[in-house]
Formats: sequence, structure tokens, C-alpha cells
Amino acid sequence: KICEEQRGLVLVTGTTGSGKSTTLAAMIDRINSTRPDHIITIEDPIEFLHRDKKGFVNQREVEVDTANFPVALRAALRQDPDVILVGEMRDLETIGTALLAAETGHMVFSTLHTLDATETIQRIIAVFPPPEQKQIRLQLASTLKAIVSQRLVRKSDGLGRVPAVEVLIATAYIRDCIINPDKTRMIHDAIAAGTSQYGMQTFDQSIYDLYTQNLITYEEALLRASNVDEFKLRCQGISSTADAARDQMQQAMSDADRRTSR
Repeated sequence: KICEEQRGLVLVTGTTGSGKSTTLAAMIDRINSTRPDHIITIEDPIEFLHRDKKGFVNQREVEVDTANFPVALRAALRQDPDVILVGEMRDLETIGTALLAAETGHMVFSTLHTLDATETIQRIIAVFPPPEQKQIRLQLASTLKAIVSQRLVRKSDGLGRVPAVEVLIATAYIRDCIINPDKTRMIHDAIAAGTSQYGMQTFDQSIYDLYTQNLITYEEALLRASNVDEFKLRCQGISSTADAARDQMQQAMSDADRRTSR
């Protein structure tokens, strides 16, 4: 569904070696296979080669084909792309140009070295000086489509690793949380509440699913869980105060969507 978006910003985040590049390559390949889009990738280095399929792909490597990410991104905007992949949003100039590209009708994909969706949003805002942060919040809220955060977890059979994935979808309530600094801390709870209605999930929800499918051990699940106590209660089938808060959050998100659709 994320790959079906025509414009906006999609971010894939995680630590080094968490599979960000592989996920982005799969997204680009999906678009390349299903849409007649002009796709420009800016990478350091190029890790996956994309052949033209239904789309048309130009791949550029930093310090080989171009000086740096901001220069390449500004040049790409003059070449009528439909989709732009920025290998990493490392600095203020790259982030600002990527937001502008998403704001002007392009589909922009990129990565950040952040642990989860909430930290990703806070990191982007914190890069800019305080006088500019209100405008950046508005830009990010209007352009963001999704954040996919990944961790690789050891499989129960010891043969490789499996991804635990947090997914944020930019609903009306999430956009309000981005704009309002006092609500930004509530994004994690909104993700947890948006599972059934919006297809979102937190890391702990993803880890629980992996555990119930016997893909990872209980010990590995506890090691990777963000909230260990709540995770234990869930495994025992016991409701927690977080479950009641989640129900309230679901109602708040539905109300926000209704107000937006009027």
C-alpha cells in the first residue's frame, strides 16, 4: 500500500545492518515493476542495481556521479522525476530539500539512523534551528506518508534473522501530533491504537506476532521488546492499563479522521 502513494515522503529507519537498504530496494522494484514512473536514486554507495521494467530508473552514486546528496537532489528536481530515492538524510540541507521535493508533488523515499518512528520525527525537527521548527513541523505533517522502522531478530531455529517492523501511517491524528509539540510524545500510543483500522503496528506488536508464530524464542522476544513488563502480560493473556489507553486513543483517532473528512 505504501508503494502505491503518488507523492509525499516515506522513511525507512533503523540501526546499521537492520535491512533498510533492502527494504527500500524492494519498494523501488515494486514501483518500477508496476508504474511507468521516472525514478531517480541518489546513493552512497549504490547497493542494488535496478533495470528498467515498467518504469525508467536513473541511479547516481555520491562522489562518483555527483558531489553530495543536496547537490544531487537539487539536480534531480530539474529532471522531471516521479520518484526520488535519497540514500540517507544526513544533514539539514538534505532534509530540507527532501521535504521541498515531497511538498512539490514528488514521491520521496529515504532513510535515517533512528530507532523508531517517534525518534525519527523528533530527529528531523531537531536538526533545524528553533525559529524554523514550527514551519518544519507543518511541512513534515503535510508530506509524510509513512515511517517503517526495522530491527533484525534472531530466529528460533538459529538459521538467520527475521525483521521486527514498526509501521506508522500518517493519519489525521498523527499529523496533529507532528504539528503540536505537546502531542508528539503520543505518537507511539497512536501507532499501537492504529493496528486494525490503519495497518500500523509498534515493535512490541510485531515481536509478539513473531513469537506467536514460533519464529523467535520467548527469551529473544523479551530481549528485543520495548516494554518488557507489558509484553509479559500480553503473553499471559492479561489486559494492562495500556489496553484501556489504547481503546481511548482509537476513539480519538477516529474522531480526528471524521473532523478532517468534513
